[in-house]
Amino acid sequence: MPLKVAESLRSYRWFGPDDLRSFGHRSRAASMGLVHADYSGKPVIAIINTWSDANPCHSHLRERAEDVKRGVWQAGGFPMEMPAISLGETFQKPTTMMYRNFLAMETEELLRSYPVDGCVLLGGCDKNTPALLMGAISMNLPSIFVPAGPMLRGNWRGRILGSGADVMKYWTERRAGTIGCQEWAEIEEGVARSAGTCMTMGTASTMTSVAEALGFSLPGASSIPAVDANHPKMANVAGRRIVEMVWEDLKPRDILTPASFKNAIATVLALGGSTNAVIHMIALAGRAGIKVTLDDFQHLSETTPVLANVRPSGEYLMEDFFYAGGLPALLNALSPHLDLNAQTVTGKTLDQNVSDAQIYNTDVIRTRENPVFSSGGLVILYGNLAPNGAVIKAVAADPKLMKHSGRAIVFDSYDEMNARIDDPDLDVDESCVLVLRNAGPKGGPGMPEWGNLPIPKKLLKAGVRDMVRISDCRMSGTNYGTCVLHVAPESFVGGPLALLREGDVIELDVALRRLNMCVSEAELARRHDAWRPQNEIYPRGYGKLFMQHIKQAHEGCDFDFLEGTAPIPEPEIH
Repeated sequence: MPLKVAESLRSYRWFGPDDLRSFGHRSRAASMGLVHADYSGKPVIAIINTWSDANPCHSHLRERAEDVKRGVWQAGGFPMEMPAISLGETFQKPTTMMYRNFLAMETEELLRSYPVDGCVLLGGCDKNTPALLMGAISMNLPSIFVPAGPMLRGNWRGRILGSGADVMKYWTERRAGTIGCQEWAEIEEGVARSAGTCMTMGTASTMTSVAEALGFSLPGASSIPAVDANHPKMANVAGRRIVEMVWEDLKPRDILTPASFKNAIATVLALGGSTNAVIHMIALAGRAGIKVTLDDFQHLSETTPVLANVRPSGEYLMEDFFYAGGLPALLNALSPHLDLNAQTVTGKTLDQNVSDAQIYNTDVIRTRENPVFSSGGLVILYGNLAPNGAVIKAVAADPKLMKHSGRAIVFDSYDEMNARIDDPDLDVDESCVLVLRNAGPKGGPGMPEWGNLPIPKKLLKAGVRDMVRISDCRMSGTNYGTCVLHVAPESFVGGPLALLREGDVIELDVALRRLNMCVSEAELARRHDAWRPQNEIYPRGYGKLFMQHIKQAHEGCDFDFLEGTAPIPEPEIH
């Protein structure tokens, strides 16, 4: 039901009544130089800003917050900027995934505890997007997401560089001895040329595209480069639109439906998007009271074409994707696979938002008649090694390895892998399967992006550039290779991966969606009886909370007490 009068605003409970508590609120507003007309009877809009000096992807968000504020003022609202923890993918350890739920909790509680009628969410670097959306969905106030936007294309000696994908490619060549220190130093200076997120179709651009496909962002917002003049314009329009959304009482759970999540899954698949989206979307849906499973991804993957020719699955970068028409053009091309009646923050349907969008470069954004791949962007695997599932980005893997069996080389930790991987005496050949365990949600802890295990140096020098690699951790969405990820349940809690032994034969069959170790049930039962859990490393603090409540990868890695839509009482104003 649309709001009609100022008294119906949530913020009125703080600022409106003629009582002692509201006197205190208004007097402190006055101490900041504000007068009643600045905020009285106006929607108060929180700007949840994940700007930080520790997050280069968000280094421009101070300016974007001002662009949003201008829009809020123009539309008759009152902006209130609120800083939140910034999850800086390149600097934060052990992994930003450790703190995704922390930011989600902070977002929800900022919105609950302050005089806020609606919010604009500023973020974009990998885990920031799902975290902000998770918190906003749980609080369920009118919300709009402003993505940070991708950075400009990298450059090295006239060659275009992409985050992650090219870094890994050239690091492999450095380890193989085909490029030297000088070339590597030049790549280091040329790969990241501006503010913004990775310019490949990594987790950042995948998840901001998910936000747009779900209806959380303005049409085209996710594709605009961070430093393009269209980006501050978009932020300004978002600031104006959120004020309208408050008066319309248009909330996240009004636009989130099973159909909108299917749209977003299809979008990830058509983009050749990050495997990380599987975990994040299951968590997002759980906050909205909607069930999304691994099998939903598999079912849609079988029929959804990959249309974005963007690295690491394709050739181009996000800047090219924007010039080619951006996400609206791709969604229009994908329209037969979408529910176009889904509602969005614009107040219009998805169809109304994208039906006029055009593709300007049909090599960057393909048509359904000429896809990059006809289907199978992501594949969900099951078997005695992954009874609750695992995921592989088949379109970024070596086709020759899609059916493979080999002897397992098992690393019990990341440190052990680093210590052994380049040992000349390591008994490994290109047919072997590299396995990393104790790297999942609890084992990492936080499920780090270690899944793109390095190829042993002696094999690199022999010309090997891909091998089957299996782990219970994640992989950067910017990376490529035949990497089986998110094996569930994880080894740290006694999943079958914990029972694997070096030398066991592993069979991978992507076409049949199978992942098995060739070990008898009787032997596995014997190994299980002998298995003993490891000690947890956090005696106190957030780490202890994390270890007690984190769920497994196939369940979205949310905290068990944060899922669902059970109402929480509004704070008392006294």
